[in-house]
Amino acid sequence: MPFSRRDFVKTSVVGALATGVGAQASLASNLGGNGWPSQDSSNASQSGSFKRPIIVCANNGYAHLEDAFVFLKGGGDTLDAALKVVKGPEDDPKDDSVGLGGLPNEEGVVELDACCMHGPTRRAGSVGGVRNIKNVSLVSNAVMQHTGHVMLVGEGAERFAVAMGFPRENLLTEHSRKIWLLWKEFHSTDDWWGPGLADPHWPPPASKTTSDKPQAELREDRIRNLQARAADLGIPPELQLAAVRTVLFPPTGTIHCSALNDKGEISGCTTTSGLAFKLSGRCGDSPIIGAGCYTDQDVGSAGATGSGEENIKVAGAHTIVENMRHGMSPQEAGLDALKRIVRNYNGDLNRLRFIDMTYYILRKDGAYAGVSLWEGYSKGNPHKIAIHDGTHRAEVAVNLLKGYSQEFPPFPEIPEDLKKDSEYLK
Repeated sequence: MPFSRRDFVKTSVVGALATGVGAQASLASNLGGNGWPSQDSSNASQSGSFKRPIIVCANNGYAHLEDAFVFLKGGGDTLDAALKVVKGPEDDPKDDSVGLGGLPNEEGVVELDACCMHGPTRRAGSVGGVRNIKNVSLVSNAVMQHTGHVMLVGEGAERFAVAMGFPRENLLTEHSRKIWLLWKEFHSTDDWWGPGLADPHWPPPASKTTSDKPQAELREDRIRNLQARAADLGIPPELQLAAVRTVLFPPTGTIHCSALNDKGEISGCTTTSGLAFKLSGRCGDSPIIGAGCYTDQDVGSAGATGSGEENIKVAGAHTIVENMRHGMSPQEAGLDALKRIVRNYNGDLNRLRFIDMTYYILRKDGAYAGVSLWEGYSKGNPHKIAIHDGTHRAEVAVNLLKGYSQEFPPFPEIPEDLKKDSEYLK
């Protein structure tokens, strides 16, 4: 699967590729000049009216915007329109970011999270750590509609989903299982145990190695070894390097969508399979009302993909909506939330390089913005948002920091003889 279908992020897990690499640049040099990037280069800065209806979502929902927009323009409910978008990736076994085919936890089990908020009725629903149920976005909606609760988790959420008519099914596809085996057998020493980035005692990657080989050669050796093991596991040649990258840089997988109709009614939802190879029971920001998703009918809606733990700590989606309530534009509001993440690490790029975040922001008048911590996960693959307001398109997010989250540790240039059979690199 092409890596452009979702954003990859860095976290506290550091593999062997990190050895000998450091982020020596200062925060100011990455920002350029004397401060943060200039504000309002997106549509949110333009004066005058904005288009409604409009749908804004993560770029892995791009292919599902057209049908949802037709539904919304025809008078469909805003939350139902947003759910139509995110259900597409949930149903797609080739999208390992959500739903069926999602990358599993460290035990090889797919656990899903989701939440939704319905602006017109000011209601919310959420589920966390759900196994065996594919469309958890719809289950979160069912929690909202059919219970007096906001959040259900684990076995209780699964039993509720079955009672509501959702079928149990095996969510681990053969391809995702093989990627998990590749990680389990050859890279699981670099797991999610141990101190995280925020811990004062977090150990930075080792700067030296006992090997006499140059770092570039060691990295290439590791890639070749993992690719050979991927071949042994039966992963097709055109997917092997993608599997290697997934093992070395465990991705988060998420989609957020906000929808606004021509009457100014607005809703949002977020769904995810969470961080690949996470500890069993881990919930990130996606099911947390106010972190992975927040909608206020008076103001607007926001959602997130990226480093869930960092977003929870700044209550990102709620922070953005409240910023807009107090007069900030969508872009200003999102950049402020990103600055709070930077502040939590005192601008330490040795840690921030392992973090990334993209926010998707929609104000109730139709102004929108997409902002990201870094430019993208690799050169040539910028973070993007997908929009449909009568024109179906993707736009590059406005980044806070210059550079790419995967530069530290860097994923080395793939040798040409390894590139030739890899479809995702073409």
